[in-house]
Amino acid sequence: QLVESGGGLVQPGGSLRLSCAVSRRTFSSYLMGWFRQAPGKEREFVAAIRWNDNSPYYGESAKGRFIIARDNAKNTVYLHMNKLKPADTAVYYCAANRGSDIVVAEYEYDYWGQGTLVTVSS
Repeated sequence: QLVESGGGLVQPGGSLRLSCAVSRRTFSSYLMGWFRQAPGKEREFVAAIRWNDNSPYYGESAKGRFIIARDNAKNTVYLHMNKLKPADTAVYYCAANRGSDIVVAEYEYDYWGQGTLVTVSS
């Protein structure tokens, strides 16, 4: 089970940290990813982080502004979002893949959270 938290309303230029708690003992061996879905749009890959070396990978919309991190001791993955724009408004989903290689396609993820809403507006 994956449970996201940390969403909310933030002004343009602000920051927000999303968390995803994973209730599986094997969390430390999963690739973890974040996706988002804006109203009327398809779900979009945001970022992923490998379990073995913590190396991150970012989608174009996240590069230079978002940071993905994980704490295996807490079974939690984070998405630090900075310099937020109205275009970042979306439901953000945490996802897990039972592998070690970076994957960005939605269908390659095995487990999903319920999502948390981020609204960027003044």
